Amino acid sequence: MNEFELTGRTRSHIVALDTPRCVMHFGAITSFLAMRDAALREGIDLVAASGFRDFDRQLAIWNGKWRGERPMLDRDGHPLDPASLEDGARVDAILYWSALPGGSRHHWGSDMDVIDAAAMPEGYRVQLVPEEYARGGVFARLATWLDVNMARFGFYRPYGTGCGGAGVEPWHLSYWPVAQEALESLTLPVLRRAIAGSEMLGRESVLERLPEIYTRFILAVDPPSRSAARPAARVA
Repeated sequence: MNEFELTGRTRSHIVALDTPRCVMHFGAITSFLAMRDAALREGIDLVAASGFRDFDRQLAIWNGKWRGERPMLDRDGHPLDPASLEDGARVDAILYWSALPGGSRHHWGSDMDVIDAAAMPEGYRVQLVPEEYARGGVFARLATWLDVNMARFGFYRPYGTGCGGAGVEPWHLSYWPVAQEALESLTLPVLRRAIAGSEMLGRESVLERLPEIYTRFILAVDPPSRSAARPAARVA
């Protein structure tokens, strides 16, 4: 991927399907559909609730949280008042649950937030919180199925344990063959250029701390299993 693809400022690496509705990297589509078919055979309607997300969309999420127009939560999921936080603390609070514009894995089209549409009661509103994927949660069966099956299709959870700065996201899957190459290509200078030319609120605070943020929130993710890193022979 080139610099603009890596930072979500173009869609040249992305394809969109209507059935099932999904938008992701052309190199990840086949494996995602194969995984979805396998899940359907067991009564799970695996849906990408969110796939590719461009820079402007990620910027709108960031700025909305900065201004207090979107909920801001601490690492334990408790609400925060952005107006009560200094800029540095506000940056950290956003990064717990939302990626930096230009640094989101969703820009690559390799990553998606997944749900089980068959498990949702009528009128259910998806929250994408850990409780939905824990024992007794509406997506608990999906989470268990993914634990057993996702690696053979090349997928893994980069935020499965909270080893870095971001919170635990059991809904967030990444397609390793595409994501690993993107992660290696997304260098600090590439990220800095994308942010410096944007209208990000708190931009100067972010740029001042960018090496730390890059390490804690972008590089520090969970590794894939051995089978996720070698999926080609396992996907029909």
